[in-house]
Amino acid sequence: MLAYAFPAVIIWTALGLILNSVSLSSAALVAIVVYALFYGVHESHGRAVPAPPGSTWQVPSSWVRGVSKSRRIAVWGSMLGPGFATRNPYAGFGLLPLAVAAAGSIRYGVWLAAAIGLAHAVGRSLALVRDVHGPSINEDPFRAILKAMRWRMVDGYALLLIGGIAIAACAARFS
Repeated sequence: MLAYAFPAVIIWTALGLILNSVSLSSAALVAIVVYALFYGVHESHGRAVPAPPGSTWQVPSSWVRGVSKSRRIAVWGSMLGPGFATRNPYAGFGLLPLAVAAAGSIRYGVWLAAAIGLAHAVGRSLALVRDVHGPSINEDPFRAILKAMRWRMVDGYALLLIGGIAIAACAARFS
């Protein structure tokens, strides 16, 4: 878990520092409204189109093939833990950098970014442990598809909720 958490916290903290070094909070708040409502409507209705922003890039097998176990863990942890260099099918992940930018201060932005990085890395590592020790997703592909669709809808409803909160925050900030 540390191999995922350490790089994730470092990378997200740096992002928080960079995004909050300039005054982006008002623009980021408006972007949250647009992003959350756009993807929230699509995902809450079970539609994945358009695909959320992200990377289709994964860890190249040549980086982990034939190397020591500790190096494999370090490479996977630094690439998968932060979440930027891997595919994430849920639009909610794309909202997280906007939330960091909307923090409004370097201190809050850095703390929020570090917390997001830690939470993402812990979630990723626990999912990996679950997948290694649990039944294979290939055993019942139909069930896996239904589960992914259900989580996408939950992500959509969460985005709609966040969009509503961001609208209220915009109203308070711009009035």
